[in-house]
Amino acid sequence: MRELHVVDACELAAAYAAAHYAVVLDGDAIPLRVGESAGDVEAYWAARRYAFITAWNPASRPLSEEANNLADARLVARMQVLDLSFHPAWASDHDRQWRESGWLIADVDPSTLDALAGEFGQAGVLHWEHGEPVRLRMMLQRPGDCADRPCVDWRSGADGDRTADAIP
Repeated sequence: MRELHVVDACELAAAYAAAHYAVVLDGDAIPLRVGESAGDVEAYWAARRYAFITAWNPASRPLSEEANNLADARLVARMQVLDLSFHPAWASDHDRQWRESGWLIADVDPSTLDALAGEFGQAGVLHWEHGEPVRLRMMLQRPGDCADRPCVDWRSGADGDRTADAIP
């Protein structure tokens, strides 16, 4: 398990919610946006639920491309061990100044997704049920001074800013 120490979790959630996401299916890059339906993805790849995760920049601290690629390879190996079905994806800011690789996973249960996020030090992941809007799940407790945002879920519980326990 990794500890996340985020300076401003509310700003981080706003940035993640505003980011652009895409998944590559059959050679097409299909966009995803928090709060919007993902009907195009669901039409290409039928599943009950979906999730986006990355291993890049754990705890939202920039790492070298080499370090990020090594973390990504570990995440791929972990998803293979778990027998998950996944496709390449990425996240970027509006101006494409920041971009990181990730994966869209089909039918991963929420506890496994939380555990993967914790294992790879991620402050947030995307998730949604088929037919529902894409949601952002922050792996942190919502700060008391942070207003609720549509389609943003926060980790609850007494463990403060810790991410989920690693899966076996």
